[in-house]
Amino acid sequence: MTSRVYRLHSTLELPLEDVYDHFDDPDLPAEIEDVDITRRNNTLILSAVATDGDISKYTPTAQLKASVTENRVYEEEPEPPHGGGGGGQWGALTEEEEEEIESELVEYACFKGDRETVLQNTSVQFPMFKVLCDIAEIAEKGTLTAIIAIDGDLEAVQIVDGERRPASIGVTEDPADDRGEDGVDWRDNDFIA
Repeated sequence: MTSRVYRLHSTLELPLEDVYDHFDDPDLPAEIEDVDITRRNNTLILSAVATDGDISKYTPTAQLKASVTENRVYEEEPEPPHGGGGGGQWGALTEEEEEEIESELVEYACFKGDRETVLQNTSVQFPMFKVLCDIAEIAEKGTLTAIIAIDGDLEAVQIVDGERRPASIGVTEDPADDRGEDGVDWRDNDFIA
């Protein structure tokens, strides 16, 4: 069985803690024995450890790459500021001091970009794509779309905000071939010297 990943695009975001929790006891594809998690500054790298012993230890296996960012998470949504009476700036001083809403900084893993940005290296790449799909299903925010080929049959994958959605593959014309009449022809424009 040969499987490949084409046209991958991801905008997934989930708390870093959820990623670590997911890999405490993961359900991995048969081709992957384990996933090594490495953090270098603000980059998270999930590297596949192949089950196949014939793969050289010098062959780079597939890896998922995410940037790590901090977001402030509020216990309740902050209310927009409301205007006071007709007192202008000084009127604000007479209002009662508002309570500060409880919040905390949470680190997020952001799997964002196209195929080579998010899913790198070709050895056990398709099984690692399955791991990315599992991550997409626990992500609270973002989209994962891809075109995959399983034994020569193309299939579309779309996961939005943790939920698998139906997807289809469409054939479109190359935008370079589309020379519509509505656009400006910059090459033959009399106003540009």
